[in-house]
Amino acid sequence: MRDPNRRPLSIYVASSWRNARQPAIVAALRDAGHEVYDFRNPGDGREGFSWKQATSTRPPWSAEETRAVLSLPRSEGGFQTDLAAMVLADVIVMVQPCGRSAALELGWGAGSGRGTVVLLDDDQEPELMLKVADALVTSIDEMLVAVERVGHAAQARRAPAADANAPAVAQFEGGAR
Repeated sequence: MRDPNRRPLSIYVASSWRNARQPAIVAALRDAGHEVYDFRNPGDGREGFSWKQATSTRPPWSAEETRAVLSLPRSEGGFQTDLAAMVLADVIVMVQPCGRSAALELGWGAGSGRGTVVLLDDDQEPELMLKVADALVTSIDEMLVAVERVGHAAQARRAPAADANAPAVAQFEGGAR
């Protein structure tokens, strides 16, 4: 389905560890020729972040405990790994059912000019702010078509900004382009 004359899209899949569909979505996007970040297996043999890696105390936590757990080195490392993948992404794909982190990731993507797609699931409570997404889809096939459409539009929107920053980036990196 991917146009061979275009570079592969970089996709960030926002979902939940509890979502049984997440691995199939990652596989379908990769089979379509895209570069896909899998938070469960972020690469280099690393295991994706989960709260049990940060603390042996199971949530729910008090507000104070939440703040303390978020400041732990393993929590910070997990956050930085996921955020770096989001920054590199052309498209954020939210796969329902999911939680608050996936909603924040989708919102960040919409606000930062990434393409955004939500793969809806049956029997979910509706969320009005899902309307920020570029596409709301109900099947894997529909998702693949939407990812192509919104991803290449997002690449086009972001390309001039990247070119405009090239001299500053070159200076920062200590070289000229």
